[in-house]
Amino acid sequence: MANRQIVHSYRPEQNLGWGPRVWKEMAAELFSCRELVWQLFLRDFKARYKQTALGFLWLILQPLALVGLFLLLHRAGVLNIGPVEIPYPAYALLGLAIWDIFAKGLQGCSNAIVAGRSMVMKINFPKEALVLASFGQALAAVCVQLGLTAIVFACYGIAPAWAALFLPLALLPLLLFTVGLGLITSMLNALLRDITQAVTLLTTFLLLVTPVVYPQPRTGFFSTLALYNPLAVLVSAPRDLVVTGAIAQPQAFVLVSIASLLLFCFGWRMFHLAESLIAERVGSR
Repeated sequence: MANRQIVHSYRPEQNLGWGPRVWKEMAAELFSCRELVWQLFLRDFKARYKQTALGFLWLILQPLALVGLFLLLHRAGVLNIGPVEIPYPAYALLGLAIWDIFAKGLQGCSNAIVAGRSMVMKINFPKEALVLASFGQALAAVCVQLGLTAIVFACYGIAPAWAALFLPLALLPLLLFTVGLGLITSMLNALLRDITQAVTLLTTFLLLVTPVVYPQPRTGFFSTLALYNPLAVLVSAPRDLVVTGAIAQPQAFVLVSIASLLLFCFGWRMFHLAESLIAERVGSR
């Protein structure tokens, strides 16, 4: 059987530039593959839980187990959570649901190109579709966790603040931050497979130093660390809207939101510039 040769075509017209015309072309190209993104999402979502004994129950058991662990550490005196406005299980579940947009989203995006290696090598299509489909897996899991959180709120008789209606808007900067960073790490992962392990380690470390399952510290080392951690604001602000009805640090939230938008634009553009080389790099490993 004759060897099949893969030919990579490079499009010079897609090269340099950051002007409005470039962004319009990128948006049009991405919009044209929206059906592909949806089909990839459905395929991966069904395959992920198809051969597991508990199936979709893992989406509920994992956050419950993590909350139970932190509650046990708190009662044992190992972890000082501090005062919270609502019962701790509801508070922690809400924080973890918001956090998983970043943690699960970044891990999925980082591995998207490598996981779709065979498709990348054989088919010419916008590679962002793989990243967005993987990010969609995280969003689906988060929706289940938010549903679980709503049930826990109801069991405790907790009524969310009316400002919770703006939760999707408050989550938008976190979405942009995650996808922007995910586009960069997915591109780097095609060159260095260590990126996957590095991202897993990073998200685990950040979970401990970010006020996800505990309120944002006012004093001490972790308070200083939170000032330089954009995720502290991106996680706390949506939770504040649900619990108290107001964002505790509105100015910091606006600044981090602008930075998240810039990161998204930078990550998307850099990914698009390197898109023609991705198949070559992935195929050579």
